[in-house]
Parts: sequence; structure tokens; C-alpha cells
Amino acid sequence: MTTPAPIDLRSDTVTRPDEQMLAAMAAAEVGDDVLDHDPTMRALEERVAQLLGTASALWVPSGTMGNLIALMLHLKRGDRFLAPRGAHVLNHELGSAAWLAGGMPDPLEWDGGPGAPTAEAVRTQANLTMAYDALHTTLLCLENTHNGAGGAVLPPHEHARLAAAAKELGLKVHLDGARLWNASVALGVPPAALTVGVDSVQVCLSKGLGAPVGSVLAGEAEFIKAGRRIRKMLGGGVRQGGVLAAAGLIALDRVDALTDDHDNARVLADGLTERGWQVTAPQTNMLLAAVPDVQLTLQRLRSVGVLAVPMNGQVRFVTHRDVSKSDVEEALRRIGEAGI
Repeated sequence: MTTPAPIDLRSDTVTRPDEQMLAAMAAAEVGDDVLDHDPTMRALEERVAQLLGTASALWVPSGTMGNLIALMLHLKRGDRFLAPRGAHVLNHELGSAAWLAGGMPDPLEWDGGPGAPTAEAVRTQANLTMAYDALHTTLLCLENTHNGAGGAVLPPHEHARLAAAAKELGLKVHLDGARLWNASVALGVPPAALTVGVDSVQVCLSKGLGAPVGSVLAGEAEFIKAGRRIRKMLGGGVRQGGVLAAAGLIALDRVDALTDDHDNARVLADGLTERGWQVTAPQTNMLLAAVPDVQLTLQRLRSVGVLAVPMNGQVRFVTHRDVSKSDVEEALRRIGEAGI
């Protein structure tokens, strides 16, 4: 029996550049970004800074590097930082926050909803004692949307409360906004409404928007100036980076199209629910399904050409621009026919 062509719902990072994006990459004006600051890279950074309401921005090869640069600048060795349980900086960046940035991570429980701590939890857990042998908490890391919570959105008022609590305590705030574009579209607010009170923010261009590579770290001018040096130290300085930045500029033109991914996630959730699955209603382009045996379920899905991944003891599906509504309906048909 021939396995049908796979429908890839593992992640929105599997999207590929289309002809328009490839043409823009081929035609990009370029220069040595380390020596002279590539002109297309500069244009991308200025546009992202404007969208996020920050003074400056810096292109980086990955969101992991963007987050790491921020932590290396915000933390001194041995400083404790807080982040919601299951945050990407805690679970999916190979411990670089501790290994390379020298920070002591401390997870915050989701007492404010999926993926969200409350401001009171921040105040309680910061535990700002100046005893010489105590940990000094200096940073709060937020994540919007929260990957581990199935793409959960942090609304502006909740974000503002958390940022304000951090500021009351003298903490810096870094926002992992790898999918901030999804949160912006889902809430119908500009991205800058979700960055109020932060000292730095990282956003991704390759999750759902079709760019093959790249994220952007944003903040104050002096912060980004220092970040450029750290990027070079980590091996992230590129030469004719305009080829990649051109893809990022096209990606930014497609943020509104993320609405289609959110709609398709709801179609998938409704279809799985009709078939007896226990599914968390998606807020953006992700949904989590509770199943008795995650690995067995993934294996059975793979056998009918539907690809998904494990996430926090559940099965995670992610819709994206390379999966249409008809693809989602076909995935549901396969799942139904196979009795999964």
C-alpha cells in the first residue's frame, strides 16, 4: 500500500519561500553586513523596529540566538530569571540561558491561564532579598504566543500587568515574540500594543510567514549596538545578508494572511472533536490533543500521511501557509477513515 503524500502539520517552520519571495531574494541589493551594514538588512531592521515600537533592531539567524543575545545582555552570571513554565527559553534552547548567558532559570506556573502567570505570581516569586547568599532575580521573560501552551495568546492588558509588576521590582523584561505576529492578528491589535514595557523583544520571520531563515531582536539603540557585538561573537554576523533580509521583508507583507492559518486550525479542531478527540480549542494556529499514547498516535498518523509532533504529553498540530483548508479537510478524512 502506497503512503499518500504527507500533510505536514508538525510546525509552521516547514513553510517554503514561494516564487515571489525567491525573486526578491535574487534581486536584493546587498553589501557586507559586518563591514558596512547591508542595505536590505538595514531596511528590514528599521521596518521591524517601527512595527514593534522600539528604537532599533537587529537581524539574527534564529530566534534562539535572538533570545540568547538578550539574556546575555540582561543577566549577570548567577542572576535568576523568571519565565512561564514550558517557555521556549526554558525547554527548547538547549539550556543556553544557563550554559552561555549564565542565568538561573525559575519557571512561573500558569495561574493566569494557559501559558500565563499572574502579576502577583511574579511579585511573589521574584523574592527580592539582598542576602549575600540569595539568588538575585533580575529578569522576567515572557512568551507570546506561548508554544508549549498550544499557541496561547497573552492579551495587551495582561501583558501590561506583568510588565508593570516587573518594573515595580526593578526587573528587566524580555519578550520571546517568535509568534507575536499570530497574537497580533488573533487579537486585532498592532504588534506594538503587545510590546509595551519590554526592554527587548524577539520576533521570527520563518514561522508561518514563509521566510527560509531569520528572526529580529529589537530594543533601545544602545542595547542593539551591544547586541550586534554579541551576535558577531556567537557567529551570527553575515556578509551579503540582504538576500535573506529580502525574504523577511516579503514575509512582513503576509502577516495578515495568518488569519487563514487560525481559521484552518479551528476547522481541524472541530473535525477532530467530531471524531472523538479531546482537543484544546486553538487560539491561533496550534492545537493540542490529549491521547492515551502519544507515540502510538503519532505513528498511526504518520501511516496515513499526517505529520504531527509531541508537545507536553499531547499531540501538537500546527497549521501554516503551505497547508490549505482542503489539505486540512483531507487530513481529517484520512484520520476518520483510519479510525484514529
